[in-house]
Amino acid sequence: MILKRFLFLGILSISVLSCGSDDDLNSGVETSNTAHLYATTHNGQVRRYDINNGVTTNYNVASTDMEGFFYAAEEDAFTVVSRSSNQIESYLNIDELGEGGTRNPELGLVGTADLESPRDLAVNGSFYVVSDDTDLDGDETTAEGRLFVYAKTETGFSLRNILITKFRVWGLEFVGSDLYAAVDGTNKLALYKNFIETNTNNRIVTADKIVGFQGLIRTHGLDYDNGIMVLSDIGEAESATDGALHIIQDFDAKFSNTANGGFIQSQDQLRIFGGNTLLGNPVNIVYDAAYNVIFVAEALNKGGRVLAFNDATSISGNIAPDLKYELPGVSSVFYFTE
Repeated sequence: MILKRFLFLGILSISVLSCGSDDDLNSGVETSNTAHLYATTHNGQVRRYDINNGVTTNYNVASTDMEGFFYAAEEDAFTVVSRSSNQIESYLNIDELGEGGTRNPELGLVGTADLESPRDLAVNGSFYVVSDDTDLDGDETTAEGRLFVYAKTETGFSLRNILITKFRVWGLEFVGSDLYAAVDGTNKLALYKNFIETNTNNRIVTADKIVGFQGLIRTHGLDYDNGIMVLSDIGEAESATDGALHIIQDFDAKFSNTANGGFIQSQDQLRIFGGNTLLGNPVNIVYDAAYNVIFVAEALNKGGRVLAFNDATSISGNIAPDLKYELPGVSSVFYFTE
C-alpha cells in the first residue's frame, strides 16, 4: 500500500526558482512518496515541480516550443511533442539525473517530422496519438484536423497512419481503448470507440458520438480519472478572465445516456469560473482522483501560470486556486505520482 501523507503546498514557496513574485501556495494537497508535476512551455522549457519537497528542476531539451507531454515511469523517460521540430522526442534517465537546478537529459527516441501544428498527446500502450489543428484546405469555414498515430518501437516513433477529423481538434484523452477529442471552437467532445484497433489506415474518420456541455464556450483541455472527466474552457481567446473548468462526475453514464448531438446539462456538472480563479485560457489540464486535485496550464493570465484546485469534486463557483505561480508560455502539464 502506498503511504500517503498530508503536506502543505506552501513548502513550494521556499524553493521554487524562477517563478517570479506570483507564488502564492496557500493550501494543502495529499501526496504520496512521489509527486511530480511536469510542465512544458512555448519557450523551450520543461520544468518539474516536486510537490513534496518544493524542489524545482529544469530540463534542457532540443525543442524550443512544445505542447504535449508524457512520463513513462517504467522507462524513466519523458516524451514531448515538439512544435519547433514537428516531431515526437523522448528523453532518457530522468530520475538518474537528480533534482534541482538545470539538468541535461539524453535525447533518445524521436519520430519523423510529420507534424505541422501539434496540440496534445494521448498515449495507449505503445501507441502515441498527436492532435494537429492545421487548416488543411485554407478555408476557415470548413473545419478539419488530424490525428497522427505513432507506434513506439525500439528505434523510434514510427508513423502508422494519419486520420483527418471533421472538426478542428485540440485536447485528447484515452479512456480504456476509447479516444475522446476536444472539438475546438465549440463546447463539444467527440468519442472514437476502440480507436487504435478500428482506425488502422489513412482516412477521414467520423466520430462515433459528439456531445456538448451546457455553459461551456470553447473546450481545449480534458483529463479523465476514476469515472470523472474534467474539461477546460478557454472562453474567448483574447480574454484573460473568462476561462473555466467543468467537472463531470459519473461521466461514463452521463455521456452514454446523452444522445449523439445532445448536451450534458449544467446541473450535471461542477463549474469553477470567475475572477478569483485566475482562469483565462486554461489550455491543458490534468486531474488526479487519488488526491482530488486539478492542475492547470493557464496560458494567458499574467503571461502564463500553473494553477491547482483542490477538492475538485466538491467545489464550484468563483474560487481561488490553491497553487499559483508564473510560468510564461506554459502549454501543458502532467502529474506523476506513485
